[in-house]
Amino acid sequence: MAADFSQIRRNEHLPARIAGHIGKEIAEGRILPGEKLPTEHILAKTFGVSRSVVREAIAELRNEGLVETRQGIGAFVLEGTGRGSIRIEQTDLYDRESFRSLFQLRMPLEIEAAGLAAVHHDEEDLRKLDEALAQMTGAEKWTDQGITADLMFHRALATATHNEYFPLFVGFIAERISLAINAARASAVLEEIVETTIAEHVAIRDAVVTRDPLKARAAMRHHVEGAASRLALTLEIY
Repeated sequence: MAADFSQIRRNEHLPARIAGHIGKEIAEGRILPGEKLPTEHILAKTFGVSRSVVREAIAELRNEGLVETRQGIGAFVLEGTGRGSIRIEQTDLYDRESFRSLFQLRMPLEIEAAGLAAVHHDEEDLRKLDEALAQMTGAEKWTDQGITADLMFHRALATATHNEYFPLFVGFIAERISLAINAARASAVLEEIVETTIAEHVAIRDAVVTRDPLKARAAMRHHVEGAASRLALTLEIY
């Protein structure tokens, strides 16, 4: 059964919507580099959401390289952001062809991230990968927490490249891919898709541990191709 992309619209991620609105304000110069964002309390009141939703939105902006957070102080717009910032509007991803294009971008980016992680990872990187896997395989794997853990795994893998740009771009794409995970879960037998996805992530982790970049790249390719097939997306693979 093909994935129902209308599910993405119905389940549009609130933090992503808020991040998109704030990102647009930054891109259009209404919030300037170096300027502090309103407090979580004010943003929550403004958007009519909980503070936890606001925190997720700010985390997404941080992943996109638009803001930095300072402990106990708040979030500040980074220098060099603005009109040149990368942004993919959520509404663009309601179009199946646009979503397919995002997956095509994901393919080489994540495959190379897996290869670099195999070469450059350290013990802390492995700890974070295992932590994400533990959450993915735990009692909450059937819930939204399982999706959060999935995204954590991909961010941890990107960090393990020890290339500062991979977490930025992988994090940016991962937030949007999370909408696809919801769509896939809605159009398949949940137990089957969750167990398959977990097995693919375990294979990536095990390949990274061997410090074999070719094996790690192959495991990631298998995962991304599988993810695309679960959404009935046909990628051009050579």
